[in-house]
Amino acid sequence: MDEHNVSSKKQIVASLVWKVLERFGVQGVQFVVQIVLARILEPDDFGVITLLTIFISLANVFVQTGLNTALIQKKEVDDVDYSSVFYVSMVVAGVLYAVLYFCAPLIAAFYGVPELVAILRVTSLTLFFGALNSIQGAVIARKMEFHKAFICGLCASVISGVVGIAMAYGGYGFWALVGQQLSNVISVCAIMWFVVKWRPKLLFSLERVKNLLRFGWKLLASGLLNTLYTHLSGLIIGKKYSTESLAFYNRGQQFPSLLATNMDSAIQSVMLPAYSQHQDSPETVRAMMRRSIRLSTYLVFPLLFGLSAVAEPLVVLLLTEKWLPCVPYMQVLCLSFAFYPVHSTNLQAVNAMGHSEIFLKLELIKKLYGTVILLIAVQFGPMAMAASAIIGDLIGTFVNASPNKKLLGYSYLEQWRDIVPALALSAAMMVLVRLVGLLEMPALPLLILQIVTGMAVYIAGSVIFKLESFSYLIRQIRKK
Repeated sequence: MDEHNVSSKKQIVASLVWKVLERFGVQGVQFVVQIVLARILEPDDFGVITLLTIFISLANVFVQTGLNTALIQKKEVDDVDYSSVFYVSMVVAGVLYAVLYFCAPLIAAFYGVPELVAILRVTSLTLFFGALNSIQGAVIARKMEFHKAFICGLCASVISGVVGIAMAYGGYGFWALVGQQLSNVISVCAIMWFVVKWRPKLLFSLERVKNLLRFGWKLLASGLLNTLYTHLSGLIIGKKYSTESLAFYNRGQQFPSLLATNMDSAIQSVMLPAYSQHQDSPETVRAMMRRSIRLSTYLVFPLLFGLSAVAEPLVVLLLTEKWLPCVPYMQVLCLSFAFYPVHSTNLQAVNAMGHSEIFLKLELIKKLYGTVILLIAVQFGPMAMAASAIIGDLIGTFVNASPNKKLLGYSYLEQWRDIVPALALSAAMMVLVRLVGLLEMPALPLLILQIVTGMAVYIAGSVIFKLESFSYLIRQIRKK
C-alpha cells in the first residue's frame, strides 16, 4: 500500500471518529435536554412544536440540500462556488420565510392551533442561519475537518439547552422549545464564524450555480420528497387525531431516530467524500461500501433491537409515566430505523459515483409504494401507521441495492448475506432481553439487568458464530 493510500485511510478513520463524536456528543447533550424538558412540559406542548417543525424541515430542504451536497461532491471548488451558492441560498431562505410568514394563519386554522401563527413566524428565522451553516458545513466536509463540527455543535447544544430549560422552568411552555431551537442554530453559525476560515465574498457566477444545479437539483428533489414523506405521518396524525397523539408518536420515534440516524449519518457523512475520491475505481468503492454496510449494521442492529426490548422501563425512568403511551410506538419504530444503514450506504455510493438521477428515481419509487402503504394504514390508527414503516423499509433495502449490482457489482443478495448474521443475532438478543423484562422488578434494576443481558448475549454470539465485523473491530482496537 503506497504512502498516499495509507494517509488517505488514516484521514478517513480520523474523520469518522470525530464525526461519531460530533453526532453522539451533540445529540447526547440535546437528548439530555429533551429529557429534562419532557419532564417539565406537557405532551401537548411537544405536539404543537412538532407540527411547526415539519414545515420548517420542508423549507430547510430548499436551503440546505442539493447545492450543499454538490459542493462536497465536486472535485474542485473555489470562492466563486462557495459565495455563489451562499447568495442563492440566502435568497431562497428569504422567499421561503415570506411564504411561511403569510401562510402561518392558514396552517394554524387548518390544524385548529391558533398558537402556531406566532411560533411559525419566529422559528422560520432559522432558515437564514441554516443557509450560512450549509456552506460552513460543506467547507468542513471537503477538508474532512470534522473536529470543528464537533466543537461547534457541542457548544451550541449546551447553550441552547440552558436557554430551553431556563425558559421551561420560567413557565413559558412551548415557547421554551422555540427558544431552544432558535438559540441552537444561531449559536452554531456564530461559533463556526470563528472556527471555519471562510467568508462570503462579492463573487457570483450564474454559470457555476447552473453547473452545481445539474447535479444538485436531483438531490434537492429527493431531499424534499424524503422529508415530506418522513413527516407525512405527523401531518396526518396532527390533523386526524390530536397534537397529544402526535407528541406520543414523535417521542416514540425520537429514541430510535437518535441512535440510528446519528450513528448512520456519522458514518455516511465521512464515506460520501471518501467514496467520491475513488469514484473512478468501482472496485475500491465496492470494497469500502461492503465494509461500511457490514460494520454499520453490526453496530446499529443491536442498539435498535435492544432499545425495542427495554422501551418500557427506559421511558418510566427518563420521561415519567405520563409518557408511557409512546412505548408501543418506540418498540415498533425501532425495527424500522434499524435498516437505515442499508439504505444510506447504497444511496451514498450512488451519489459518489455521480448518478444523482438514479438516486432521484429510487426515491420516487420508494415514496410511491410507501405512501400507498401508509394511506392504507391510516384507516387503522397511528399504531398501524408506525407498523407500516417496517414493511416499507424492508422493501426499500431491495430497491436501494438494485443499482449497485450494475454500478459496483454488489447485488442485494450479497448485501443480505453481509447483513443477515448481525440481524439474526440482534433478533435473538431482543427476544431474550424481552423475556428478562417480564420479571417483577423496579424500573432501574430491571433496565440494568436487561442491558447487561443484551450485551452479554450479543458479544458471546459474535464470538461463538465468528462474526466478521466483530473480529474486524477487535483488530482495529488492538492496533491502537
